[in-house]
Amino acid sequence: MNVSRYISHKIDGADSGSFTSSVTKIAIISIAMGVAVMIVSFAILEGFRNEIQSKIFSFGAHLQISKYDTNNSLEVEPIGGPRLVQDLHRFPQVQTIQPFARKTAIIKTKEEVLGVVLKGISEEDGRSPMRENLLTGKFLSFPDSTASNDILLSRKVADKLRLKVGDDALFYFIQNPPRVRKFTVKGIYQTGLDEFDEVYVIGDIRQIRELNAWPDSLVGGVEVVLKDFNRLDPVAENLYENLRYDLKLDKITDQYAQLFDWLQLLNRNVIIFLILIIFVATFNMVATIFIMILERTNMIGVLKAIGATDRQIRSMFFFRGLSLTLRGMLFGNLVGLGFCALQYYTHLIPLDPENYYMDRVPIFWDPNIIIILNAAVFATSLLAVLIPTYLISRIKPVTAIKFD
Repeated sequence: MNVSRYISHKIDGADSGSFTSSVTKIAIISIAMGVAVMIVSFAILEGFRNEIQSKIFSFGAHLQISKYDTNNSLEVEPIGGPRLVQDLHRFPQVQTIQPFARKTAIIKTKEEVLGVVLKGISEEDGRSPMRENLLTGKFLSFPDSTASNDILLSRKVADKLRLKVGDDALFYFIQNPPRVRKFTVKGIYQTGLDEFDEVYVIGDIRQIRELNAWPDSLVGGVEVVLKDFNRLDPVAENLYENLRYDLKLDKITDQYAQLFDWLQLLNRNVIIFLILIIFVATFNMVATIFIMILERTNMIGVLKAIGATDRQIRSMFFFRGLSLTLRGMLFGNLVGLGFCALQYYTHLIPLDPENYYMDRVPIFWDPNIIIILNAAVFATSLLAVLIPTYLISRIKPVTAIKFD
């Protein structure tokens, strides 16, 4: 039998109703609150990051390759699609490749006029990620024989033009000679990002080919999705070195630098906040063990007088601190994971999409982060338990027995 653990268990029940009992409850609550807040903070942070990144990637993927042009226009010179796609598929880091083309237009309805950018897409290499942003209606259909007349409008554009699913709209394309096309609203999407929702209309890439008199082998550019976004920079550098001299490669982090900088700033703020939480929880544990030692000074003196070593007595308080830490972590995980589950399934807390790019607080489940957070709290709490126990070696048996 481990004597230190046995005594620690006995004094745990003997402290009920004493001042030490109140302090230990505060220590458990502080650890529980710290763990719960950290789990919720990281779940929300990763939720924000993944939601915003997925919305950005649905429009621009990780990398965009197009014709090098100093004009910086949305309408660029065409490039050969099939050969480029074949070359890109040789890189093991590449997951999917989607061709696209853009063309500016003016939408005219009976009551409103609005300038937009028609982005033509294709699903030749897999389902478009834009499907995840669909609010109402259906996604584009891509018939084999002819170009589809269906389009997707954003919620903002649809509201401005007073259009709904099933309505027709005239698109005027400023070119020589000018062209007019009638499209049908097949669905309405929403990303929450004004950079997209106020500008882009999604359609079939073959419509843009017909308007520009391009053959089927030409596209405006290709969007490349990588298998690992965290390796964006080295993979982009490798691809750029193997591209033709007349092509340019744009990283999504450069195209929308403000959004990614905001995510980085949010990440730093959360980390600082979590460090403060761990510090407070650690300080409370140190104070709790100090109070336990003071209230048990007589007992420490008696144990030393009958032959107990400093190490055995330190182990006794160590097991007591370990018990408090585990209980606090248990309650903290129950509260933190419970809140995350409640928000994830019920969307209890809403958000203003105008300011936060989404209509609810997002939750992202990452078991690795939860394990790391619990390990960090466990390690710092045990370190906090060990620090005050070294004062036991300075307690004299005679003085301790007389201590009141």
